[in-house]
Amino acid sequence: MRFVDNQETTDPRLNLAIEEHLLRNVQIEEPLLLFYINAPSVIIGRNQNSIEEIDPDFVRKREIHVVRRLSGGGAVYHDLGNLNFSFITQGRQDLHNFDKFTRPVVGVLQRLGVAAALHGTSDLFVDGKKISGNAQYASQGRMFSHGTILFDTNLENMLRAINPRQARIESKAVQSIRSFVTNIREHLSDDMDVATFRQTLLTGIFESEKIPTYPLADEDWEQIREIATQRYMTWDWNYGRTPAFNVQKSEKLSVGKVDVRTEVEKGRIQSIKIYGDFTGQQDVAELEMRLIGLRYDRDVIAQALADTDLAPYFGPLEKEALLNLLV
Repeated sequence: MRFVDNQETTDPRLNLAIEEHLLRNVQIEEPLLLFYINAPSVIIGRNQNSIEEIDPDFVRKREIHVVRRLSGGGAVYHDLGNLNFSFITQGRQDLHNFDKFTRPVVGVLQRLGVAAALHGTSDLFVDGKKISGNAQYASQGRMFSHGTILFDTNLENMLRAINPRQARIESKAVQSIRSFVTNIREHLSDDMDVATFRQTLLTGIFESEKIPTYPLADEDWEQIREIATQRYMTWDWNYGRTPAFNVQKSEKLSVGKVDVRTEVEKGRIQSIKIYGDFTGQQDVAELEMRLIGLRYDRDVIAQALADTDLAPYFGPLEKEALLNLLV
């Protein structure tokens, strides 16, 4: 096995691109091990509804990345206190064998005095609390098995980022299964930071201070950036693949009750109806038609309404209040 140094990249879009590059383009027989730490981000499972899995207001205000990964499973929160590992191997024979890929991690944790163990199919727990979720993906006779390790993650930010705002959402998407979680750092007898933990885990897995590596050359980085640009940095991948869903929001505003019902498919508004007891003079259907086909994205909708006078439709209504109901 060889270790792949990502050169301390914390951009989740690049790190997922590195992983995909190692899977698809680096054809060596030896297994590869990749570690990466991401800036604050929500990493969405391949089949999930991105919009449903997050609190869009919190994510936008905190400038948290939202990126869809290749593997399935639930949404996970990453930040600089979260260490991620990925084993890339030949063949598909170990698909669904999470024990094989988590065992080296569990072994190091146990030697550190942390009573980690695989529970269920793919999660690691300590003292009844989750510290790691894992997922897998296979393509062209190769596969990766990757997982998170909550080391010193901001759990408050995690719980806020991956919980949607209070709204009734009906969706065909796969929803995350949220568990009680804990940070590894709380269970260590000798304190360390995430960088030290990363190195401890690395030397423990290889059982040596001398780590055989696969160096990323300029040609590798060129392909990595191309993958990131074409997939992980695109709205179409991160949001456009979102399954169809319906949203209903209503609120008593200064102009009266406003009830908005929106149907979204592939991340775009397919239909929208605005009901209420407001007393506008102009038919609100004209406003609805202007929103059809737009991305279900606050900034996009705000730009579309930037030059629109809402008074003829609703009376004296603040644009911010309407935006809170539209998305």
